[in-house]
Amino acid sequence: MDTSQLLKGVLDLAVLAVLRDEDGYGYDVLRRLRGGGIEEVGDASVYGTLRRLYKAGYLSSYVVPSDEGPHRKYYGLNDLGRDRLVETEQAWRAFAETLDGILRKGKAA
Repeated sequence: MDTSQLLKGVLDLAVLAVLRDEDGYGYDVLRRLRGGGIEEVGDASVYGTLRRLYKAGYLSSYVVPSDEGPHRKYYGLNDLGRDRLVETEQAWRAFAETLDGILRKGKAA
């Protein structure tokens, strides 16, 4: 099944969730998403989502020098981002519960 359309709708939530407990730079966020089971996510989608969430005010950022290459831009949740994560998670759980009910009724028919 092609999950790309589903992923577009939940990528913000997934990125906020992986940054909940630990800040991360772009590739690190991508690695965590893939490690969590979202293997189809593309590099450009994650980097674009990080930039968009930052511009929307949900993330803070800072640069960490690297001895092995270019500096890394880290992102972390700020208070507004934590609030957004809670709101979006609640909306996701309500939607998933509703859809699950529809799917179960469909099996019974």
